[in-house]
Amino acid sequence: MKLNGAQIVINSLKKEGVEYIFGYPGGAILHLYDALNLQDDINHILVRHEQGAVHAADGYARSSGKTGVALVTSGPGVTNAVTGIATAYMDSIPMVVISGQVPSKLIGNDAFQEVDAIGITRSCVKHNFLIKDITKIPTTIQKAFYIASTGRPGPVLIDIPKDITINTTDKYDFLKTIEMRSYKVIEEPKQNQIEKAAELILSSQKPIIYTGGGCVIGNASKELIEFTRNLNFPITQTLMGLGAYPADDKLFLGMLGMHGTYEANMAMHHSDCVIALGARFDDRVTSDLAKFCPYAKIIHADIDSSSIGKNVHVDVVLLGHIKLILKSLNIVLKDKKTKNIDSWWSDINYWKSFESLNYKTSSKKIKPQSVIQSLHKVTNGDAIVTSDVGQHQMWAAQYYNFNKPRRWINSGGLGTMGFGLPAAMGAKLANPKKDVVCVTGEGSIQMMLQEFSTMLQYNVAVKVVNLNNRYLGMVRQWQEFFYEKRYAMTYMEALPDFVKLAESYGHIGIKVEQPKDVEPALIEAFKLKNRTVFLDIITDPSENVFPMIPSGAGHNEMLLAKKDKILSKNDSGLNLV
Repeated sequence: MKLNGAQIVINSLKKEGVEYIFGYPGGAILHLYDALNLQDDINHILVRHEQGAVHAADGYARSSGKTGVALVTSGPGVTNAVTGIATAYMDSIPMVVISGQVPSKLIGNDAFQEVDAIGITRSCVKHNFLIKDITKIPTTIQKAFYIASTGRPGPVLIDIPKDITINTTDKYDFLKTIEMRSYKVIEEPKQNQIEKAAELILSSQKPIIYTGGGCVIGNASKELIEFTRNLNFPITQTLMGLGAYPADDKLFLGMLGMHGTYEANMAMHHSDCVIALGARFDDRVTSDLAKFCPYAKIIHADIDSSSIGKNVHVDVVLLGHIKLILKSLNIVLKDKKTKNIDSWWSDINYWKSFESLNYKTSSKKIKPQSVIQSLHKVTNGDAIVTSDVGQHQMWAAQYYNFNKPRRWINSGGLGTMGFGLPAAMGAKLANPKKDVVCVTGEGSIQMMLQEFSTMLQYNVAVKVVNLNNRYLGMVRQWQEFFYEKRYAMTYMEALPDFVKLAESYGHIGIKVEQPKDVEPALIEAFKLKNRTVFLDIITDPSENVFPMIPSGAGHNEMLLAKKDKILSKNDSGLNLV
């Protein structure tokens, strides 16, 4: 049976089990849209901006564990999508982005809406393809999904010239098994390395388990919980790793890094054995590498060989799928006796006594931290929470206390403002029966607010918690600390009426200005299961995110909030800043 290229693309996507495509049409992909329109198996979500399409596919992927799919046209369609692609790349999210291209004979002629999609995306995709032969469509799409979802996941771009979607053929075979000579994934760890790691773990006196997004992406939560509780070791998690281990467990020290807890960072600094699982030692965790974990031997488990030893010296390498690594470690370590670490726990409990996440409450000003705590209470800690980037992101990470994986969805590596709303839309479509809430700020929400229109069209009901402090808060915080309070271009002087804005899009808006009204407003919003509700919560503009490791400082050199003063805590004691 002869089919055109567009029909073959759609049939190939059906074979991959694609449920949703997030996209925006244009001239170069009109044949693909025509083919989409003639079938009912794949749902297309018409976004209002290509960046929103990729962020929505991203949120869908993170919350479901499936591969997200976005469809964009040539030229500005591709360039608008690049921020979303780079966001997914930095956080290792499985995604396939299909872009239209000008007809093959016009490539390189500066044709209307032509850009070099392959060249532009090369640095921010796991791989990309330019299809030059209609018969290669099925195998290319199979390979794209395989590459995107295996090993260390990531986005893959497929660029398809318009003539390839128009041409017809009856030759479109699918691969029974995918074998790629240049792409081999090592999943099973080497047993001798497992034994080495176990030996180091059993001999350590100040151990700490440090886990990242790999434990979430690798679906290794069950094995991680068994590993941690069997050893009775303290555990800390990165921003991307939250939820893989329950936050309410006594062994959990909280998040580490720039805005991590005092006990987590001090434990990292003084540890003699760091067990890194699915983490990449990025700069927000390590701070100054010269001061990072000066006393520790490091075990690094990851599926990506290029990440191991990239930033820090590693003593034991565990290369493979994190779920399989933890299974192997659990077998080897079962019933084995560890060193007595009671004195280590005494040190950790002392650091906990500083209560580094405490903040000064107020009956007159709404504290953003209290909003997140109220959100946790109202949702029973079981909502899917997306965020944008800045202070609100850190407060959500610090105070929501995620107990399950794939509940916390944020742009960790790239730090993309505008991510939260379309990601929430994608997460809600993947999890229609769950509460989904976007925690945002008045700066971030304005970058992608046009997706409120998409949410109305498809009846995607999410709750938006806008922590409105009238500032680009995280930038203002740095200006306060390090630029002598010169608040250059961070105050938002012309904000819209967010309640009226939400209502103009057909949604519900609620403004909250008093602390006593926060929880009732949240309760009211979550009762409206089938409506999107925008809560514009006016928060204290002077509030800062603590703890904080200043740039260039070590884990043992943190800024803490203590009453009305900022204190610096290091090994020599507390000092006023």
